[in-house]
Amino acid sequence: MRILNMAVIQKFSQQYPDAKIALNTWKKITEKARWKHLSEIKQTYNRSVDYVEGYTVFNIKGNHYRLITKINYQLKIVKIESILTHKEYNRGKWKT
Repeated sequence: MRILNMAVIQKFSQQYPDAKIALNTWKKITEKARWKHLSEIKQTYNRSVDYVEGYTVFNIKGNHYRLITKINYQLKIVKIESILTHKEYNRGKWKT
């Protein structure tokens, strides 16, 4: 998969350095993947991924952070929309 908007990860990792390793791991796995649907992502990430209101949401670092993406399976593109703390995500901040 090709990942768009990597600057979001870089910026977030500067603010939350404890997320850096987990986000880099997600990046490496995602770049190697050739997912065709959510069920294939769930084979890799199990309960750590959900489809919510048109977005694919990954739980990062043991549920501390939420990586919100839009995925175009035909073009093999993952666009990073946002990364939030668990608390920010629960408040619905990601919807704005």
